[in-house]
Amino acid sequence: MYPPTARTTASRSRDTMSYDRAAAHAVLDEAYHCALGFTVDGEPRVLPTLHVRIGDTLYLHGSTGSRPLLAARGDGLPVCVTVTLLDGLVYARSQFHHSANYRSVVALGTARLVTDEREKSAMLTALVEKVGAGRGADSRPPNRRELAETAVLALPLREVSVRARSGGVREDEADLHLPHWAGVLPLRLTAGLPEPAAGVAAPLPSYLRTARTPWHEPAAMVGEHVRLEPLDLAHADELHTATADAEVWRHLSVAMPTEPAGTARVVAAAIEAQHRGERVPWVQRCATTGAVVGTTSYYEIDPERRSVAIGHTFLGRPWWRTGINTEAKLLLLGRAFDELGAVRVAWHTDIGNERSQAAIERLGATREGVLRMHRLRPDGSWRDTVQYAMTVDEWPNAQVRLRERLHRTAPAA
Repeated sequence: MYPPTARTTASRSRDTMSYDRAAAHAVLDEAYHCALGFTVDGEPRVLPTLHVRIGDTLYLHGSTGSRPLLAARGDGLPVCVTVTLLDGLVYARSQFHHSANYRSVVALGTARLVTDEREKSAMLTALVEKVGAGRGADSRPPNRRELAETAVLALPLREVSVRARSGGVREDEADLHLPHWAGVLPLRLTAGLPEPAAGVAAPLPSYLRTARTPWHEPAAMVGEHVRLEPLDLAHADELHTATADAEVWRHLSVAMPTEPAGTARVVAAAIEAQHRGERVPWVQRCATTGAVVGTTSYYEIDPERRSVAIGHTFLGRPWWRTGINTEAKLLLLGRAFDELGAVRVAWHTDIGNERSQAAIERLGATREGVLRMHRLRPDGSWRDTVQYAMTVDEWPNAQVRLRERLHRTAPAA
């Protein structure tokens, strides 16, 4: 607990106030930015800035030319730092009782200017680790010039209070008969789809991928013929080159891209669907040459019913009948049945795509029926979709047959 002081003792709404150290640390660690209050020449100033907590010290990031950092030289700078996390809006029948659910921290004290390079470096590393565990090792550390241009304030966490509200609507009994809607609208900060900078070829790091169930994890898989890796925008140019063939795209649900930027949009759509939890896309690489040759995905992912579909597959024509597609499906089926505990794996294909139907049947899947006028083709016509599936009871025999087929296929060159 932080001991209450005259400056942190609540004068009203004491039921929402606490001095719990763990609760304060949790709010400071979850928030990415804070408000730094101080005075300059007798006038108040409040600046937004970044912060990170290391133990019982709160570090604030700034520039060497900023007013608070200049004022902190010598005896330090008296400051007030506030952090607020908004968790929901509370709608009451009366306007007076509208409110918000939130968690907030107020920290008071005298901040000192950090001059030790090791302490400053440790703070900057902690700050980038806060935005992604592992980012410190996945980025260049600051050089001496950059350290000199960066200012850091250190505030000992001694006078700290936590104020929070949670729960539902609190209103007068006399208002309960009113016909107005009342309740809570939860709010949360969610990450969007990462947007790589121009020229970035590195794949999206794991700490920027949305954490989901194992069913939604694009685990890397390796065979003799093919390597499956998480699909990334960095693969778009190679994928475009490998699949620039009208026959490859003939029965797909998107039109054939005419330039690499179009293939990048196809890849981005797959990654966005993954971000929504609707799809798990992989890029297919030739295990012999390392070349990007195609892509494939899980979709219709349903861990509760223990089922998944395999599709959104396209492979460059030079790699047809090389064992790559067969082994990719073997890896995906093995992960579904043996690792995730699936009881059913499905496929869907255009009724006009006879080559795809034959390939799915060679995997050992059973044709279950036709979904009529199921999906729009790129040309605007309606397609009938043939649905196939394999159950966990059929998997052992199918696995043996697939491995026998691969044994007779030389690795792709």
